[in-house]
Amino acid sequence: MFLLHLLHSRLYTNASIFCFWDFRLKWFKRFIIALFSLALLGIGTITAAYFYVLPELPDVTTLKDIQLQTPLRIYSSDGKLISQFGEKRRIPLKLEEVPKPLIQGFLAIEDTRFYEHKGIDPIGVLRAAFVMIATGEKKQGASTITMQVARNFFLTRDKTIIRKVKEIFISLHIEQLLSKDEILELYVNRIYLGQRAYGVGAAAQVYFGKEVQNLTLAEMAVIAGLPKAPSTLNPITSATRALARRNLVLMRMHEVGFINQFEYQDALSQPITASYHGAEIDLYAPYISEMARDYMVQKYGEEAAYTNGYNVYTTISSDLQLMAQDALRDNVFAYDERHGYRGPAATLWATQQPSTEEITSVLNKTASVQGIIPAAVLSVTEQQAKVIDAQGQEITLEWQGLKWARKFINDKRQGNPPKTAAEILTPGQQVWIRNNGEFWQLSQLPEVSSATVSLDPKNGAIRTLVGGFSFSQSQYNRVTQAKRQLGSNIKPFIYAATLEKGYTLATLINNAPINKPDTRQGTAWRPKNSPDIYGGPTRLRVGLAQSINVMSVRAMRHVGIPATIKKLTEFGFDASDLPSNESLALGSPSVTPLQVAAAFNVFANGGYLVEPYFIDKVTDAFSTVIEEANPTLACTPAAPTSDANPAYDEFGAQTSTMNQVDGQSQCGNDTSRFAPQVISEQTAFLITEALKSVIWGGGDWKHGTGWQGTAWRAARLIKRHDIAGKTGTTNEARDTWFSGFGPTLTSTFWVGFDDHRRQLGRTSWLANGPSDQISAGEAGAKTAGPGWNDFMNKALKGVPEVAVVPPKGIVSARIDLATGKLTRKTDHTTAFEYFAAGTEPKEYVADTPQHDTNFTDNPAEDLFQ
Repeated sequence: MFLLHLLHSRLYTNASIFCFWDFRLKWFKRFIIALFSLALLGIGTITAAYFYVLPELPDVTTLKDIQLQTPLRIYSSDGKLISQFGEKRRIPLKLEEVPKPLIQGFLAIEDTRFYEHKGIDPIGVLRAAFVMIATGEKKQGASTITMQVARNFFLTRDKTIIRKVKEIFISLHIEQLLSKDEILELYVNRIYLGQRAYGVGAAAQVYFGKEVQNLTLAEMAVIAGLPKAPSTLNPITSATRALARRNLVLMRMHEVGFINQFEYQDALSQPITASYHGAEIDLYAPYISEMARDYMVQKYGEEAAYTNGYNVYTTISSDLQLMAQDALRDNVFAYDERHGYRGPAATLWATQQPSTEEITSVLNKTASVQGIIPAAVLSVTEQQAKVIDAQGQEITLEWQGLKWARKFINDKRQGNPPKTAAEILTPGQQVWIRNNGEFWQLSQLPEVSSATVSLDPKNGAIRTLVGGFSFSQSQYNRVTQAKRQLGSNIKPFIYAATLEKGYTLATLINNAPINKPDTRQGTAWRPKNSPDIYGGPTRLRVGLAQSINVMSVRAMRHVGIPATIKKLTEFGFDASDLPSNESLALGSPSVTPLQVAAAFNVFANGGYLVEPYFIDKVTDAFSTVIEEANPTLACTPAAPTSDANPAYDEFGAQTSTMNQVDGQSQCGNDTSRFAPQVISEQTAFLITEALKSVIWGGGDWKHGTGWQGTAWRAARLIKRHDIAGKTGTTNEARDTWFSGFGPTLTSTFWVGFDDHRRQLGRTSWLANGPSDQISAGEAGAKTAGPGWNDFMNKALKGVPEVAVVPPKGIVSARIDLATGKLTRKTDHTTAFEYFAAGTEPKEYVADTPQHDTNFTDNPAEDLFQ
């Protein structure tokens, strides 16, 4: 029985074991079938999803030639950044230009297995799925860097299943198309990092004001932590959150072995130092940058101009531009202050002084203008005042910074010089102050306007351009847009026409009242000199140098109005701006400063009208030149010579062409680049010599025959004899000019009010002012001239003075200063004068009796030779 029972027990046990394994085998088979079915279902679902979204998937091959949206940048000729335009700030970089720790920071916090997966990280996907199942919310993403590139280039940030499906398939395509480094390069340049900064290059500039290569490890970690939430993790607006995120990035970098313990602890100890930095502007020149921006928009369209990463290199010289801006600003200040103080901007309190915080709060609502800053008067003593600026800094204004502020009554009248500070200021007033480079002084916002432009004589390149005192106050570019009456600046062109009609610098023109009026304007027009003084027959050189009005009118009568207008158009002036009456001779046409500078350039370069230009070249985002200037040149092909010996005229002066003067042997054979020659080289030389007399005068001061030109102040400051220029003043001094040139630069300065009706007025002598102060009526020499003098004095520093070398076809002869005839004398009554060969006098002064100086006004008596 026992044996039977044992056998039965074993059989039962074996049967149970068999049944158990049979049961597990069945479930295992079912599990395998289910798993296989799920796999097939997954594959089918993925396949179905792929074909479902396939029509909507973009062509990822475009990434091979992707053009990142990069702003338009404007540069000076020497590579200084002037301005940047575009909604998105981006500085494209090659991957090798990005510091390795910064790349490692992105990998550590965003995608540690980037170089291992094929675009999708299964572990990351499972982790995100687990979090979603556990919480029921999509709290964690599973995006790899490749998936972020796919989203940034082709998709939105909407958190939908269909978007995620597309993102996955696009990522797989990207991984097949691009290498890992190429994907990473797209990522670091495309990713949005807040504050309109796209890519790490822009972020480094925006947050830390640095190039990316100069970032510290802590700063790199800040940037690496931004992609998750650029707004909420912004180190400028959310420093606490940014600090926590930065520390997390550093921790991950330490965990994966990218940094050691010392680097980790050192970076953790660094504070968040981010602050907003605008584009790293090297040269503030807003008027020329606006011209460049407008050009690019007009030529390439607004979207392309602002996003294609064009780089515009202008012809502006950064050093000269700064000199021009300073000269214009200082000249405007000088005019404004000699006309008196117009009073405080506002009254902030009358009795009880507010707190410092309240005062600075008000001051911070007022923007500074060209170095003029708002301030509030705290206290006033005998000859001193204490003010506070918007930063809460207390500044003492000493008497030297206050004594100029006599009361402004109107443009022609000023009050008495102040004796105490209390006559000028009262506590509680909101005023303007500025640092003039030596001390703080009371100031005010100027109401007068000004503009200046400078050109290269050889090719017309615009080297400086300042369209107004302040771009923030007015974006109106007076250099190119403001047409103002030319005044006496027109006279060199009138006399150039007369020289080509037989006159010489020694020709006597009657400096006497004009009795025969011009009635073409409908009224009797009789020009007068300013001042109203007449000296009888006067040489043309003196008439131009002293800007004698009636001589200019008589010179134009010799040429005729139609011929004069034709000649003026050859200088680049518009015929529609030139009135057909005798007021033309005194500068009634309204023209722009740029037109004036281009016209004076003709004298500076030997007679050629070169077209001004301001863009040297344009490159694309990859620095490929897509546009380059091809300026016209002030030269002609060099004539072949039979020997290498220089030629000399009959007076022993070496003759030369303009090319030899400029150190150029020839200009090449591309005649399409040769600028038109509108006056002869000889005429240009003669007018230039006369314009030197505007500055240096003439005669012999020891013997009482010396005389000054209208621009004698330039000679006192600049002290070089190779500069030439011309003053210009209109009726009632509504416009004032000074235009001239040196060996390397032609420059025009204009000063006036934007309101054409307002006169520049006059000032009385300020008893406590400087000894070299300007007073009496405003005029070209006194109002615009000082700005030109200041600029050219600085601009020509280091430029060797050029000796006079007459061109071929110029001769010189000793003349009698009274008659302009040849003379055998060598005393103070004579001087050498230049003439175009064949026009020199033929008679000696002793051969004929002196002319009677009692003249009547008829054409026959207007000319004396």
